[in-house]
Amino acid sequence: MRARRSSSRRRRVAVAAAVVSALAAGGVVVGLAAPGEETHAAAGDRAEVRTASVTRTDLSTALTKSGTLGYGTPWTVKGPAGGRVTLLPASGATVQRGQQLYRVNDLPATVFYGATPLFRRLDTPGTVGRDVRMVADNLRALGHDIGAQPTVGTLITPSPAAAPAASASASPAAPTGAPTGAADPKGGKGQQDPVPPAAPQGPTRVREGDAVLTPSLIAAVRRWQQSTGATASGVLDVGDVVVTPGPVRVGDLKARPGDDSAGDLLSLTGTEKVVTVPVTAQDSASFQKGQAVTVTLPDGSTAPGKITVVSTVIQGADDAEGGNTAPKRTVTVQLDEAAKADRIDAAPVQVQFTGRTEQGVLAVPVGALVALSEGGYALQTPEGRLIKVTTGLFAKGLVEVGGDGVTAGLKVVTTS
Repeated sequence: MRARRSSSRRRRVAVAAAVVSALAAGGVVVGLAAPGEETHAAAGDRAEVRTASVTRTDLSTALTKSGTLGYGTPWTVKGPAGGRVTLLPASGATVQRGQQLYRVNDLPATVFYGATPLFRRLDTPGTVGRDVRMVADNLRALGHDIGAQPTVGTLITPSPAAAPAASASASPAAPTGAPTGAADPKGGKGQQDPVPPAAPQGPTRVREGDAVLTPSLIAAVRRWQQSTGATASGVLDVGDVVVTPGPVRVGDLKARPGDDSAGDLLSLTGTEKVVTVPVTAQDSASFQKGQAVTVTLPDGSTAPGKITVVSTVIQGADDAEGGNTAPKRTVTVQLDEAAKADRIDAAPVQVQFTGRTEQGVLAVPVGALVALSEGGYALQTPEGRLIKVTTGLFAKGLVEVGGDGVTAGLKVVTTS
């Protein structure tokens, strides 16, 4: 009987070590102690063993992760070569659609909303594309009549002979065949590279999401330029607008007035406070958009929130000693009550992610499991009897168990 107990004890220790390691790797805090544990000598054995009672309890796989409350992940606005920074916004300023973000060569770069940047000079009537749609949508939103647009499927032939002349305020496009490095003197987001010349288009069919640079749209561009104090040329250059997903908040300024405009000018974020949480790529599979979370703020108060984004970008990270850590994704959480963070610009927070929950189940410490040679698990009573069990949810050092003879209050042997 002693040999059987010793063998069972070795199997239990091995099972506990393996399960504890697996749970720790997943971010679950493991505690082997449980209410009702006792230490005494098993029958016929000199060594003291620890016992625990089978308890009826609620189990949950909720995880708590460290995050950062702020305005989200910033991105950098770059400027082109060939100009001088003449005006930058104040750090912390909010800039909306139609407002000036900065000036290069004393010419404004205005914020437009959208997903497609202005990647070419728009100076040819009949130009078709998503960048034209971005311009049309923004001018309409700013109150300008852009006229009717051709329907999807319409075949459009550009008419370069009717193109309006560029004004003195418009930046010259690079000549055809210009080498990489030629640039527009005004910069916007991501314009470190040269501005391509407006390549002549042949007949182009309008696709879903496209717009056409019609005479009415060109007239709207002129009216908008006049309203901003610019020369009403009807021509839009890449540096005239900075395209953002929505209203933006200015972060760090990376240049000063008088600096060469080439390189980083400033950083931007969204205007709403969010919590960003780095999680391992393996853990991120457990997080879903819309999932409820609880955020613990620096003052100890809590705020409910939900996951809005689980990044699809996986990045490696460096630890404090310069080594590589597990690849990470960023989970973004939006607070349900934004006012709770009104007085905080940036702070570390704790985020509790809800998980699977089982209520009113029988549970024992993980260390009470004994691996059986025929497969599966058992619990061992202080008298040495083995009771085969089925296992369910593992959470916080406990495991859900069931089986014939398993009842609340039953004493079983567990690891010390």
